[in-house]
Amino acid sequence: METKYISGLVFISVLLTVLGLYRPALADQQEFSRRLSRIMKKKEPGSGEDRKGLPGGYRGIVRGLNRALGKLVVTARLKQWMEKELTKADLPLRGEEFLAFSLAGIGAAVLIAILVTGSLLMTLLALIVLLPVPYLFIQRARHKRLARLNAQIGDALTIIANSLRSGFSFLQAMELVRKEMPDPIAREFGRTFQEVNLGTPTEQALLNMVERAGSDDLEMVITAVLIQRQVGGNLAEVLDKIAHTMRERIRVKGEIKTLTAQGRISGVVVGLLPVGLALFLSAINPEYLAVLFTTRLGLVMLGVALVAQTTGFLIIRRIVDIRY
Repeated sequence: METKYISGLVFISVLLTVLGLYRPALADQQEFSRRLSRIMKKKEPGSGEDRKGLPGGYRGIVRGLNRALGKLVVTARLKQWMEKELTKADLPLRGEEFLAFSLAGIGAAVLIAILVTGSLLMTLLALIVLLPVPYLFIQRARHKRLARLNAQIGDALTIIANSLRSGFSFLQAMELVRKEMPDPIAREFGRTFQEVNLGTPTEQALLNMVERAGSDDLEMVITAVLIQRQVGGNLAEVLDKIAHTMRERIRVKGEIKTLTAQGRISGVVVGLLPVGLALFLSAINPEYLAVLFTTRLGLVMLGVALVAQTTGFLIIRRIVDIRY
């Protein structure tokens, strides 16, 4: 057991040494990051903080360490995908930073599992459970942000429509949305407005916003705007009708969520009931379940039960997840 603790201390010492060596070597990059952050703040005044990542010094350390240790793992396509997902989730990290933290967290958890259990099977089980956690974290943050953005689209369209009737241009109406609406929609419109000011064609800037947001509702709005810019028509009236449609969709979504609440709760209960029962039995009679943790057959049974429970939970979630 002492050897395991010594191995853990050696690992932490080596990690701290590497971080200490990288910090002075990346001073120029840190200065560049600070300058770039100031420029980005000027590009989007009042729109909230952009996706700057970590503070300059720590960002340089993480990015340098990731480049040194992860060049064989991180491909250009994977990095591009991670950047897009982090942007859609509005997480203040860059791809290499998120990857470095994910690997460090999983590695620390696996090391703890080795020190606590001393079992290779339990360590592999912990690794299997933890590997999808970073992806699930990104997806959860993305869905929460997407829900907030979709709920704000109707009000944003009303502001744009009223601005157009008052004689404002479409870009001026977008700037008004950036000033009057809260994030995340204010940030998206602010980025688009700044892209146009920096020379990006309006159509391309709008398409970039759709790609960043990942919202089907916003894609429908931008499609209507692009068609109107090509064929003409009363854009304010079109936006009013789209806003009304989206408000009705939100109302229907709320009703569906209410009707499927029982099924979703059932999935949670089915998933947590075995865990709660195991904790209860362990509290009143610890020896009753000890065989599951002290024998190889018991560990295999626990693994099979975990897979079965997870599968059942996902099936129930899929049944009550109504696509509309």
